[in-house]
Amino acid sequence: MLRNVVSIAIVLLAMLAVTAQPQHDKEFWRTILKQHAVVPEHESADALAHELSATLASPDPEVRDDLAYSILATWIHRGNVLSTPTLISLTDEWRANLKSGLGETGTDSVLKRSFSALCLSEMARREAKAPFMGPERYHSLVAEATSYLRQERDLRGYDAKLHWIHATAHTADLLAALGESPQLSKEEADSILQAIQFRLSTATEVFTQGEQDRLAIAVVSVMRRKDFDASAFGSWLARLQDEDRDVWTATTPESLARYQNHNYLLEALTVRIVMEPDSTRMADYRQQVVKLLRTR
Repeated sequence: MLRNVVSIAIVLLAMLAVTAQPQHDKEFWRTILKQHAVVPEHESADALAHELSATLASPDPEVRDDLAYSILATWIHRGNVLSTPTLISLTDEWRANLKSGLGETGTDSVLKRSFSALCLSEMARREAKAPFMGPERYHSLVAEATSYLRQERDLRGYDAKLHWIHATAHTADLLAALGESPQLSKEEADSILQAIQFRLSTATEVFTQGEQDRLAIAVVSVMRRKDFDASAFGSWLARLQDEDRDVWTATTPESLARYQNHNYLLEALTVRIVMEPDSTRMADYRQQVVKLLRTR
């Protein structure tokens, strides 16, 4: 009995010792970044990735953005750095983070959600080129990403203290990356358009930090698809126009913000379509958008 108690105590002490070990400091991560994100000798990339993941919620913009996100994004796209189990576990961790503190506004909790969405965009880009998630996880992520775009209430772009927050832009990046996968269904493509419309229609202020352009990139990502429903796109444009019909007869700050957000999206979308390789299909989409802009 005594021997068992001693054994348990030794295990607990060992666990405490591991927990008590200080995490790597900023200088450690700065050095990695300066050395092109090469994993240091005698270090585990998988363990380091999980350590970095825990700092995505940091209010320190250097830790969160310059170091954690930058290094994680590099490792995700270097095919031989992170193991598949780690890619999957990080994906699931970041998916869960999208709901952490959801509904709060003006708090630091948005950082975990926003930067998890940004890191998930890198996972989705890798998934499009070298699938590792599996269909069920991929389709769940599409649903979670569109839901998150609709439900996020903290729409700050840049903060003087926290620097980039940018939840809307980061989620747009995620949707754009998900749109690159051949796994995306026509219904999911439509759900991306609907989520973007909802986000722009319900924002109470005009986005000023490039969000409309990032959302336009997400729209173009699904428009490129051979199975994209052209009639659904026309209906989507018509709904945007219908929402704005009363803007000059019953103008409120909210209706004007919606109108301007729609306008800026359509302008960004026009430019993005023009930048696409020439095709009859894309030319038709551009014509539809320009025609709508001329009537506003």
